[in-house]
Amino acid sequence: MFRRRLASESEETAVTSSARSSSSTSPQTSQPKGYTPKKGQPTPKRSESEKGLRRPLNAPQTRREAYRQYRERRAREQRRGAQRAGAPKGEEQHFRPQDMGPVRAHARDLVDSRRSVSEFFLPFSLVIIVLAFIPSPQFQIGVYYVVWPALMVTIVAEGIFTGRRVKREARARFPDESVRGAGFYAAVRQLQLRKLRLPKPRVRVGEAITPTNR
Repeated sequence: MFRRRLASESEETAVTSSARSSSSTSPQTSQPKGYTPKKGQPTPKRSESEKGLRRPLNAPQTRREAYRQYRERRAREQRRGAQRAGAPKGEEQHFRPQDMGPVRAHARDLVDSRRSVSEFFLPFSLVIIVLAFIPSPQFQIGVYYVVWPALMVTIVAEGIFTGRRVKREARARFPDESVRGAGFYAAVRQLQLRKLRLPKPRVRVGEAITPTNR
Protein backbone atom coordinates (compact mmCIF):
# COMPACT_ATOMS: atom_id res chain seq x y z
CA MET A 1 0.00 0.00 0.00
CA PHE A 2 2.77 2.43 0.95
CA ARG A 3 4.77 1.43 -2.14
CA ARG A 4 1.87 2.19 -4.47
CA ARG A 5 1.34 5.51 -2.74
CA LEU A 6 5.01 6.46 -3.05
CA ALA A 7 5.04 5.39 -6.71
CA SER A 8 1.98 7.51 -7.54
CA GLU A 9 3.46 10.52 -5.77
CA SER A 10 6.74 10.18 -7.69
CA GLU A 11 4.85 9.96 -11.00
CA GLU A 12 2.85 13.11 -10.17
CA THR A 13 5.99 15.06 -9.28
CA ALA A 14 7.67 13.93 -12.51
CA VAL A 15 4.67 15.02 -14.59
CA THR A 16 4.43 18.40 -12.89
CA SER A 17 8.18 19.07 -13.22
CA SER A 18 8.12 18.18 -16.93
CA ALA A 19 5.09 20.40 -17.47
CA ARG A 20 6.80 23.29 -15.72
CA SER A 21 9.97 22.86 -17.76
CA SER A 22 8.03 22.74 -21.04
CA SER A 23 5.95 25.78 -20.10
CA SER A 24 9.05 27.75 -19.12
CA THR A 25 10.90 26.98 -22.35
CA SER A 26 8.03 27.25 -24.82
CA PRO A 27 7.45 31.02 -24.48
CA GLN A 28 11.14 31.66 -25.04
CA THR A 29 11.23 29.74 -28.31
CA SER A 30 8.29 31.48 -29.96
CA GLN A 31 7.47 34.91 -28.61
CA PRO A 32 5.87 37.70 -30.62
CA LYS A 33 7.16 41.24 -30.45
CA GLY A 34 6.06 42.94 -27.23
CA TYR A 35 5.27 39.61 -25.55
CA THR A 36 4.88 39.73 -21.76
CA PRO A 37 5.17 36.40 -19.91
CA LYS A 38 2.36 35.35 -17.62
CA LYS A 39 2.59 35.55 -13.88
CA GLY A 40 4.71 32.75 -12.47
CA GLN A 41 6.79 32.32 -15.63
CA PRO A 42 10.41 33.51 -15.86
CA THR A 43 11.08 36.61 -17.93
CA PRO A 44 13.17 35.76 -21.03
CA LYS A 45 16.60 37.29 -21.36
CA ARG A 46 17.21 40.12 -23.77
CA SER A 47 19.59 38.08 -25.89
CA GLU A 48 17.02 35.30 -26.21
CA SER A 49 14.23 37.68 -27.21
CA GLU A 50 16.47 39.36 -29.81
CA LYS A 51 17.25 36.06 -31.50
CA GLY A 52 13.81 36.03 -33.11
CA LEU A 53 14.33 39.54 -34.50
CA ARG A 54 17.62 38.77 -36.18
CA ARG A 55 17.50 38.25 -39.91
CA PRO A 56 20.17 36.53 -41.96
CA LEU A 57 22.40 38.91 -43.91
CA ASN A 58 22.64 38.76 -47.67
CA ALA A 59 25.93 36.91 -47.48
CA PRO A 60 27.35 35.34 -50.63
CA GLN A 61 26.84 31.61 -50.87
CA THR A 62 29.65 30.89 -53.33
CA ARG A 63 33.03 32.35 -54.18
CA ARG A 64 31.75 33.50 -57.56
CA GLU A 65 28.92 35.46 -55.95
CA ALA A 66 31.34 36.97 -53.41
CA TYR A 67 33.64 38.08 -56.23
CA ARG A 68 30.69 39.58 -58.12
CA GLN A 69 29.63 41.60 -55.07
CA TYR A 70 33.21 42.74 -54.59
CA ARG A 71 33.44 43.96 -58.19
CA GLU A 72 30.14 45.83 -57.89
CA ARG A 73 31.29 47.49 -54.68
CA ARG A 74 34.60 48.49 -56.29
CA ALA A 75 32.77 49.91 -59.32
CA ARG A 76 30.52 52.02 -57.08
CA GLU A 77 33.53 53.35 -55.17
CA GLN A 78 35.31 54.23 -58.41
CA ARG A 79 32.25 56.09 -59.72
CA ARG A 80 31.97 58.07 -56.49
CA GLY A 81 35.66 58.90 -56.60
CA ALA A 82 35.38 60.05 -60.20
CA GLN A 83 32.39 62.23 -59.31
CA ARG A 84 34.23 63.82 -56.39
CA ALA A 85 37.27 64.52 -58.57
CA GLY A 86 35.50 65.52 -61.78
CA ALA A 87 32.62 67.64 -60.48
CA PRO A 88 34.83 70.48 -59.18
CA LYS A 89 36.60 70.58 -62.56
CA GLY A 90 33.33 71.03 -64.44
CA GLU A 91 33.38 67.64 -66.16
CA GLU A 92 29.71 67.02 -66.88
CA GLN A 93 30.10 63.26 -67.27
CA HIS A 94 30.95 63.12 -63.56
CA PHE A 95 28.07 65.30 -62.37
CA ARG A 96 25.34 64.00 -60.15
CA PRO A 97 22.07 63.16 -61.94
CA GLN A 98 20.36 66.25 -60.49
CA ASP A 99 23.12 68.50 -61.90
CA MET A 100 22.97 67.28 -65.50
CA GLY A 101 21.12 68.84 -68.40
CA PRO A 102 21.03 72.27 -70.06
CA VAL A 103 18.24 73.54 -67.80
CA ARG A 104 20.24 72.90 -64.63
CA ALA A 105 23.35 74.42 -66.25
CA HIS A 106 21.39 77.57 -67.10
CA ALA A 107 20.05 77.72 -63.53
CA ARG A 108 23.59 77.53 -62.16
CA ASP A 109 24.86 80.22 -64.54
CA LEU A 110 21.99 82.53 -63.66
CA VAL A 111 22.60 82.17 -59.93
CA ASP A 112 26.39 82.46 -60.24
CA SER A 113 26.25 85.58 -62.42
CA ARG A 114 24.94 87.86 -59.65
CA ARG A 115 25.24 88.54 -55.95
CA SER A 116 22.38 88.00 -53.53
CA VAL A 117 21.60 88.29 -49.83
CA SER A 118 20.81 84.57 -49.71
CA GLU A 119 24.42 83.77 -50.57
CA PHE A 120 25.50 85.16 -47.19
CA PHE A 121 22.78 83.45 -45.18
CA LEU A 122 25.24 81.38 -43.14
CA PRO A 123 27.55 84.30 -42.17
CA PHE A 124 24.56 86.51 -41.37
CA SER A 125 23.07 83.78 -39.18
CA LEU A 126 26.30 83.44 -37.21
CA VAL A 127 26.46 87.21 -36.70
CA ILE A 128 22.86 87.30 -35.50
CA ILE A 129 23.52 84.48 -33.03
CA VAL A 130 26.52 86.37 -31.63
CA LEU A 131 24.55 89.62 -31.37
CA ALA A 132 21.77 87.82 -29.51
CA PHE A 133 24.14 87.31 -26.56
CA ILE A 134 24.58 91.05 -25.97
CA PRO A 135 23.08 91.75 -22.51
CA SER A 136 20.58 94.34 -23.64
CA PRO A 137 16.85 93.48 -23.73
CA GLN A 138 16.06 96.19 -26.30
CA PHE A 139 18.88 95.03 -28.56
CA GLN A 140 17.85 91.37 -28.29
CA ILE A 141 14.24 92.26 -29.12
CA GLY A 142 15.46 94.11 -32.20
CA VAL A 143 17.57 91.13 -33.29
CA TYR A 144 14.85 88.52 -32.76
CA TYR A 145 11.84 90.50 -33.98
CA VAL A 146 13.33 92.81 -36.64
CA VAL A 147 16.68 91.64 -38.05
CA TRP A 148 16.02 87.89 -38.16
CA PRO A 149 12.50 88.12 -39.69
CA ALA A 150 13.75 90.65 -42.25
CA LEU A 151 16.55 88.28 -43.27
CA MET A 152 14.17 85.34 -43.65
CA VAL A 153 11.65 87.36 -45.68
CA THR A 154 14.44 88.58 -47.98
CA ILE A 155 15.75 85.06 -48.55
CA VAL A 156 12.29 83.65 -49.30
CA ALA A 157 11.53 86.52 -51.70
CA GLU A 158 14.85 86.06 -53.51
CA GLY A 159 14.27 82.32 -53.80
CA ILE A 160 10.81 82.79 -55.31
CA PHE A 161 12.02 85.47 -57.72
CA THR A 162 15.05 83.45 -58.84
CA GLY A 163 13.03 80.25 -59.25
CA ARG A 164 10.43 81.94 -61.44
CA ARG A 165 13.07 83.65 -63.54
CA VAL A 166 14.96 80.40 -64.09
CA LYS A 167 11.81 78.60 -65.21
CA ARG A 168 10.74 81.43 -67.50
CA GLU A 169 14.11 81.70 -69.24
CA ALA A 170 14.56 77.91 -69.41
CA ARG A 171 11.20 77.48 -71.14
CA ALA A 172 12.20 80.11 -73.69
CA ARG A 173 15.69 78.72 -74.34
CA PHE A 174 14.99 75.01 -74.02
CA PRO A 175 11.38 74.38 -75.06
CA ASP A 176 11.95 70.64 -75.42
CA GLU A 177 13.45 70.20 -71.93
CA SER A 178 11.60 69.70 -68.67
CA VAL A 179 11.90 72.56 -66.17
CA ARG A 180 10.46 70.61 -63.26
CA GLY A 181 12.44 71.30 -60.08
CA ALA A 182 14.70 73.86 -61.75
CA GLY A 183 13.39 76.73 -59.62
CA PHE A 184 13.99 74.93 -56.34
CA TYR A 185 17.41 73.81 -57.61
CA ALA A 186 18.39 77.43 -58.27
CA ALA A 187 17.04 78.64 -54.91
CA VAL A 188 19.04 76.02 -53.01
CA ARG A 189 22.23 76.88 -54.92
CA GLN A 190 21.64 80.54 -54.16
CA LEU A 191 21.81 79.78 -50.41
CA GLN A 192 25.37 78.45 -50.72
CA LEU A 193 28.53 80.50 -50.56
CA ARG A 194 30.05 80.93 -54.00
CA LYS A 195 33.27 79.12 -53.06
CA LEU A 196 31.36 76.11 -51.73
CA ARG A 197 29.10 75.57 -54.73
CA LEU A 198 29.35 72.33 -56.66
CA PRO A 199 29.64 72.15 -59.62
CA LYS A 200 32.01 75.10 -59.54
CA PRO A 201 30.75 78.39 -61.05
CA ARG A 202 31.87 78.91 -64.64
CA VAL A 203 30.67 82.52 -65.02
CA ARG A 204 31.88 85.60 -63.18
CA VAL A 205 29.67 87.93 -61.20
CA GLY A 206 28.06 90.41 -63.58
CA GLU A 207 28.87 88.37 -66.68
CA ALA A 208 26.10 88.07 -69.25
CA ILE A 209 24.79 84.57 -69.91
CA THR A 210 25.23 83.72 -73.59
CA PRO A 211 24.95 80.45 -75.53
CA THR A 212 28.75 80.15 -75.37
CA ASN A 213 28.56 79.83 -71.58
CA ARG A 214 26.50 76.67 -71.85
